[in-house]
Order: sequence, then C-alpha cells, then structure tokens
Amino acid sequence: MKFPIIAYGDPVLKKVCAPIDENYPDLKQLISNMFETMYHAHGVGLAAPQVGLPIRLFIVDTGADENDKNKFKKVFINAEIIEESGEPWAFNEGCLSIPDVREDVMRKPNVRIKYFDENWVQHEEEVTGMPARVIQHEYDHIEGKLFTDTLSLLRKRMLKSKLDAISKGNIKADYKMRFPNQSKKR
Repeated sequence: MKFPIIAYGDPVLKKVCAPIDENYPDLKQLISNMFETMYHAHGVGLAAPQVGLPIRLFIVDTGADENDKNKFKKVFINAEIIEESGEPWAFNEGCLSIPDVREDVMRKPNVRIKYFDENWVQHEEEVTGMPARVIQHEYDHIEGKLFTDTLSLLRKRMLKSKLDAISKGNIKADYKMRFPNQSKKR
C-alpha cells in the first residue's frame, strides 16, 4: 500500500520522534508499505514522519551501481548516530516532502550508527559515501529536522515562496502527497 508523502509545513516533520519496541503494531507491513511508497516516489530514503508517524524508523535503498555492486538497502529502527567524521562535502539534496526543491547541503562522508533492523537485531557499523549521506538525511527526519534547516538565512528567504506553496498544496508531484491543511487519511 502506498502512503501519501507528508508535505513541508506539516508539524509531524518537525517532531523529535519516539522510539518503538518489537511490539509496535504491524511493523513488518509498515516497513513493506514504506518501501513501496519510497520506490513509487523514486526516493532513496524515507522516514516514518514522512508518512505521518512520529516514530524512530527510516529506510534506505541507494540501489546498486552499474556493476550491480555496492547495493545498500536497510531498515533503521531507533537509530542513534554515534559519530560523523571526515571532511564535509557538498551535495545537491532533495526531499520527497519538499518536491522540486534541491539545494547543496554539507555533510561529513562517514557515519557510525547504532540501530535495530527489522528483525530486532542490533547493529553498530560505520557507513561511508552516499549511503552515509542518505542515512544522515533520514536521521535528521526522525530528529525533527529538514535539509532546508541547514541552509543559510538568505537561501531560506529565497526559497520562502516555494516552501509556502508546498505547504499550501500548490505543487504537483508524481506521487500522492498530504498537505498540512488536509485531513489525515491513510
């Protein structure tokens, strides 16, 4: 089942999310639906707040390179970034909750993260490169932050009319969205 993506301006995107436990209702189905939603929207990551749930859950699938190597597909439950390291690098990021807005964001290339997977196995690992960047972006979501929060005040002012249009539902996306003034339907 494809969920609508929650649009910029909805308060759920600004909440620090709550941890869950292995008894969270229908967790496997939720994860499956999140992957279906993400793939339909052509994303590489999706956090639970983006489907209206203020819980510490996100998924990542950066795909594989041309040699079908370096596939990175994981579920992160109750994730905690322990360390970010390396020289920050800029990359043009976007977000399914903020369609048609892309900006350069500085992030460190390495991340050490502790999390549970979908089978409640705990992991602690170091991730580098593009997967680390996607993890940091999705982790920000469960911390109540958006990539636009990292931008300079001047850049935010320049984007204000676009962001206002998104929050009012005056945007077309290739996937279903739910805007702040719409009633909740899932």
